[in-house]
Amino acid sequence: MPYLIAVTLLWAVSFSLIGEYLAGQVDSYFSVLTRIVLAGLIFVPFLRPARFAAGFMAGVTLVGALQFGLTYICLYLSFEYLSVPEVLLFTIFTPLYVALVDNALKRRFSLGPIISTLVAVLGAAIIRYDGVSEAFITGFLILQLANLAFAAGQVGYAHLVRHYHPDGNNLWQGFGFFFIGAFVLVMPAFLLLGNLDRLPQTVTHWSVLAWLGLAASGLGFFFWNKGATQVDAGTLGIMNNALVPAGLIVNLVIWNRDADIHRLLIGGAIILLSLWVNASWDRWTSRLSQTV
Repeated sequence: MPYLIAVTLLWAVSFSLIGEYLAGQVDSYFSVLTRIVLAGLIFVPFLRPARFAAGFMAGVTLVGALQFGLTYICLYLSFEYLSVPEVLLFTIFTPLYVALVDNALKRRFSLGPIISTLVAVLGAAIIRYDGVSEAFITGFLILQLANLAFAAGQVGYAHLVRHYHPDGNNLWQGFGFFFIGAFVLVMPAFLLLGNLDRLPQTVTHWSVLAWLGLAASGLGFFFWNKGATQVDAGTLGIMNNALVPAGLIVNLVIWNRDADIHRLLIGGAIILLSLWVNASWDRWTSRLSQTV
């Protein structure tokens, strides 16, 4: 949990940096590719393939392609069809996908994580909802693919670690494969869809990209996925939506953007409630089974 909280705060700052200094100024595919390369510089030189099973290395590569590569490609494509409020609204389904993917991988059905994540979705919806337009089906479907890829990546990594390395030691020596997988997917996307006329032009652009690559992407993805191995699916899904109030608070405090404080407080309280529901679910069902 501490890892997830720390990365939530890190990503909350990063989202505002993207909106303030990169969006509409620097080519999105180049931004993603730069983030992958810089993050890879942290981990790829320290890869120790001999210490990991082939299945684990292949799995982490696939996770990187999904959680970083495909997620960001679809996210940026969705902006061609959706407004920013719609993109924000439609990302709240990620926790539900986390619960469903986790159930699928475990080949069982657990109602608790789904109930708690639906409560968290309600809280995030209250915070983010700002009306939707009529022509959004294509963008909605593309964004749901992004949400599903992000959910599958983090849940998949947690299952890989629990299966191959339950002690959780020295995972950083294999995490370079995560960025290799992302690079393999994003590099062709940049070559096909990138706009070379919108490369970074200022020191600010490069500075923000450096922060996003080294801190938000490099350290952020590693510690987020490490945190995912230490919590259940319900908590993991809820923490995905905890980024909503955190990001709005950072944006409000630092850049003084308008935000509906009442909706922020109500939605944040509901997300906290969902954490309590998830933590209490097993105890409730146990008591219920004893009384029946």
